[in-house]
Amino acid sequence: MTDTTPWRRPAAAATEVAAAAGRPPHPAGPPAAPGAAGDGAAPADPPVAVPAGPPSAGRGAAHVGIPGPAGDGGSVRVVATGRTRPRRDRAAAEPEQGPVRTGPRGSGRPAPADGARSSSGSALAKAAAVTAGLTAAGAVFGLVRDQTIAHLFGAGHDSDAFLIAWTVPEMASTLLIEDAMALLMVPAFSHALARRAASRAGLTRKEARAQDPVRLLVGATLPRLLVLLAAVASVLIVAAPLVVGVLAPGLPDPGLAVECTRMTALTVLSFGIAGYFSAALRAHRSFVPPAAIYVSYNVGIIGTMVALHALWGVRAAAAGVAIGGMLMALVQLPAFIRNVGFGPPRAKGAPRCQRDRDRPTLIAFGVIAPVIFFAVFRQSQVLVERFLAASLPSGAISHLNYAQKVAQMPMVLSLMICTVTFPVVAQAMAGGEREKARRRVEQDLALASLAVLMGTALVIGYAPQIIQVLFERGAFTHQDTEATASVMRVYGLGLLGHCLVGALSRPFFSTARPTWFPALAMGAGLLVNVVAGAFAVGWWGTYGIAAANAAGISTTAALLLTGLGSRIIAIQVRRVAVSIGRLSVAAVAACATGWIAGPMVPDPLVSAALGCLLVPAMFGATGMAIRALEVIALPGQIAQLTAHLTSQLTQRFRNVR
Repeated sequence: MTDTTPWRRPAAAATEVAAAAGRPPHPAGPPAAPGAAGDGAAPADPPVAVPAGPPSAGRGAAHVGIPGPAGDGGSVRVVATGRTRPRRDRAAAEPEQGPVRTGPRGSGRPAPADGARSSSGSALAKAAAVTAGLTAAGAVFGLVRDQTIAHLFGAGHDSDAFLIAWTVPEMASTLLIEDAMALLMVPAFSHALARRAASRAGLTRKEARAQDPVRLLVGATLPRLLVLLAAVASVLIVAAPLVVGVLAPGLPDPGLAVECTRMTALTVLSFGIAGYFSAALRAHRSFVPPAAIYVSYNVGIIGTMVALHALWGVRAAAAGVAIGGMLMALVQLPAFIRNVGFGPPRAKGAPRCQRDRDRPTLIAFGVIAPVIFFAVFRQSQVLVERFLAASLPSGAISHLNYAQKVAQMPMVLSLMICTVTFPVVAQAMAGGEREKARRRVEQDLALASLAVLMGTALVIGYAPQIIQVLFERGAFTHQDTEATASVMRVYGLGLLGHCLVGALSRPFFSTARPTWFPALAMGAGLLVNVVAGAFAVGWWGTYGIAAANAAGISTTAALLLTGLGSRIIAIQVRRVAVSIGRLSVAAVAACATGWIAGPMVPDPLVSAALGCLLVPAMFGATGMAIRALEVIALPGQIAQLTAHLTSQLTQRFRNVR
């Protein structure tokens, strides 16, 4: 169950998000990666105190404007040491002046001092909250999307045909947005940003722009990626009958599925562009546009279905997927141009050794293969499910799809924490800060596990009520509700495994050269899924398919958890396992409470609403009773985040007033 198509800074906030990097003081250790032009991220060097001199722009320190970073049309300021320096034509100050400290684009402010590090946790929490909010909005629109599909087409031959065609964008999403592209390109951009920080001293603005490793990375990878993806999309369109035959060999009358597949194949190109933009922006600490892509995606699908379903039938849903994919790229294009920009394919005028160093080797098999195989193995679980379900009675594929869409929501929301902190881990690894990376990963595992287990207790305990409220209308019958709810409860057993795989795989790919271990672990889990599913489908049908999925992904999660500490980051595996075990006990108690209490309230909407209060309350009470540290610390963390957000809102209100 790895469908990664979920129901899914502004300039004033750029500095706060950039502070999340928590970089070490220069020059101790390798240089840290700055943010993009306009993000205001820079090495956290303390500014030199100003003993005398007139204030600049109302501030109690003398600042001088100098040309900004490459691609920045404004100017930045340098903290002077008692005297005002004249405007310079260089992108960096002289050695005796100390490191250049840049602020947000056009703000004229110096970068935050070391004291800003104390707010890095709050900045990360704030970025995670914004990302989770947009993801939740995308999830709401995705829910409306699936409700529309269920209402218009039910759970039968038409919906099965569309879902077979939807396998292409699901695979493309995993490879090109969520997993492979992010795991490959976020570290690549992080290392390019680190090289940019180390190589700018002594260069003019024009030279810095021409030799900018970030722009060189874009120029060397994006054009090739577009050509490759366009070729793959063309092949899929031509070979659509063969693709449908491989994905669902037992599907009767595959003609409709072939037509839908030819339209959804266009997402290979659009998803690739959207995923590339997302990875670049996240590495530059710009989280809002990437988090908004699923809102635009689902809006495109819903609008197209509503407008064209009477004319095209289920083909309108396939056309909506193609239109939604284009919107995913367009919604990020302005931010990408502003923060990253497009660059030349090579550094003109630079020595050959520098061109070879700055030109990424991302197309080398040894670099991309581990990431590609990991992503393919992960998404292949969906292929296995639909392959096995194609021989079952009509509607089985639809029941699996609806169950997995609802069940995955807690997993998607919990992984937003890791999505926001992944660039931090990547830059910590690039800078040799292993201890910082270890602490960050352990915190992410604890918080993500808490969120997903609480959500798991809710979706398992109140599965019938949730499905009935969401889908039971139009062509979706009460029998479909019962079948989907039962499958969702089995799927829920693997939610923790899916969450841990998403969280644990990121540190493996934070190093300069990806490792094969995650792909091998994912391959072992896929093997368990295939073997168990082949045996179980004959006895238990869709329930056996869902149970095999849970067993396979849990196997992968266990392998990644034990392998991370010995290979990449020395996390304390035993302590993490004990922590997750305690949270699991709290989840079991909350789930049992919901399972018993849910049927006591006849109205499904009221019952599900009460469950949203009862399950977290029981989860928290049990966690407190068994001394689960994450549950005990949660009220304080929420209070701290609330106080921080309140302070920020108050300050902005005063500034506006």
